[in-house]
Amino acid sequence: MSDTLRSDVLISGGGLVGQALALALAHHGLSVQVVDPADPRATIAPGFDGRASAIASATWQMFKVLGLADRLAGHGCPIHTIRVGDGAPDGGRGGALDFGAAEDESPLGTMVENRQLRLALADALADAPLVRLAMPATVASRTIDAHGVTLTLADGMRLAAPLLIVAEGRRSPTREAAGFHIASWSYHHHAMIGAVAHSRPHDHVAYEIFYPSGPFALLPLVDDAEGRHRSAFVWTVSEKDGPGFAKLGERGFTAELEKRAGGVLGAMQLVAPRMTYPLGFHHSASIVARRIALVGDAAHGIHPIAGQGLNLGLRDVAALTEVLVEGARLGLDLGDAALLARYQRWRGLDNLMVSLATDGLTRLFGVPGRAAAAVRRSGLGAVQHMPMLKRFFMDEARGEAGDLPRLLGGEEV
Repeated sequence: MSDTLRSDVLISGGGLVGQALALALAHHGLSVQVVDPADPRATIAPGFDGRASAIASATWQMFKVLGLADRLAGHGCPIHTIRVGDGAPDGGRGGALDFGAAEDESPLGTMVENRQLRLALADALADAPLVRLAMPATVASRTIDAHGVTLTLADGMRLAAPLLIVAEGRRSPTREAAGFHIASWSYHHHAMIGAVAHSRPHDHVAYEIFYPSGPFALLPLVDDAEGRHRSAFVWTVSEKDGPGFAKLGERGFTAELEKRAGGVLGAMQLVAPRMTYPLGFHHSASIVARRIALVGDAAHGIHPIAGQGLNLGLRDVAALTEVLVEGARLGLDLGDAALLARYQRWRGLDNLMVSLATDGLTRLFGVPGRAAAAVRRSGLGAVQHMPMLKRFFMDEARGEAGDLPRLLGGEEV
């Protein structure tokens, strides 16, 4: 068995969540092997592809511990205010609700281009001797028994560990092969994402405007090298309208963007490719099985209405890291069922509650008609004048609610 490479943990999936987990585990002394069929050079190719993520304040604390925050210096745009409104059918906005961080408080989040996240992770993992990346590599077979997990790659190499962590995304083949039960449905909407330069500064404000056809978000980015103000957009439309919007020329598409934005950022210009993808919900009834744990989109996929998808996966990372590191210190088998049950208890309920909350918001703001719009605006106006309720929502946006893993509090495990 000399051709079998052994480690403390195997991670199948080398995206943002999988690599962040590898870094967190290695930072605390556990050896990790990551397998992914994608070529990492393609994911960090030059150029902005329009994808960006809102990193919650608590997640940023974990980034500080892992050294990622320093590597992202100058690339993150703090979000100091979130403005929410129910868009009127004529394009106006009513029932505004503002969430603003005080001067002595941390931002509500930080917007970072996904490419910069991948670059920071690549640099950090290159300096992590306990991490081995098998990328690109294809898994030909997997064996799970009482002693551990063995992955046989297409080139014949075998990787073994007591535990396999699945971070393969929404369409995880390992999750399907292992027989996890998934609840899923389509929202019958498409999300269009990209980025624009705009004539007015965003002043670190994120906008979430709810229209009958779906939510429209503008998220602040750092100015580009030419000094142009920039924001990312996430624009949701019904699936029947998605192809039509996708076919619009740049001028027509930009005009529609400016109309949805209500002029808050002035004239706009596309600065990244447009991307479109269908929106759906999925949630795994369990996130653990025999010597397997699910993280990120392999475990749950939610609507981007609140920008919590990646943060939910990174909360999985923080919790699973704490469970495994403490288990290793006690000399436990990292694939032990009792150890995995602790991760299930810790993350299962939070994942479900956030998933149901985003699904409920999607359905609430999708109810058509003047009466429904009036009720929503009345509710937003009421929350605006209830400080304790606003604080609850702000803590949720920051990722600071609930039983937080130590990493999300900025502490080593």
